[in-house]
Amino acid sequence: MTADMPLSGRLEDDDYPAYTMGRAAEMLGTTPGFLRAIGEARLITPLRSEGGHRRYSRYQLRIAARARELVDQGTPVEAACRIVILEDQLEEAQRINAEYRRTSAEPHDSPR
Repeated sequence: MTADMPLSGRLEDDDYPAYTMGRAAEMLGTTPGFLRAIGEARLITPLRSEGGHRRYSRYQLRIAARARELVDQGTPVEAACRIVILEDQLEEAQRINAEYRRTSAEPHDSPR
């Protein structure tokens, strides 16, 4: 995604790094320190502006919100990040498994 993309395209792109750290923290109802902590835990990796400032996408904010919910329930930040990562890995494995089962169950042409 580049800056020369039309504005409407950038606004619709979940991966476009549209939010500054301050705005992202405000939207999540948290602090920039929380965003730095989940970055250090490698839950999300914000893109950097030319000036080196962190920029977050809507997709990254949704992931951060999941971690924040766990932290609000008393889970340490590092554990919350690990839980979100493992949940995503499990979801992906289940999707792959379902796809495998679907393709395995399809009738195959027998050789003639």
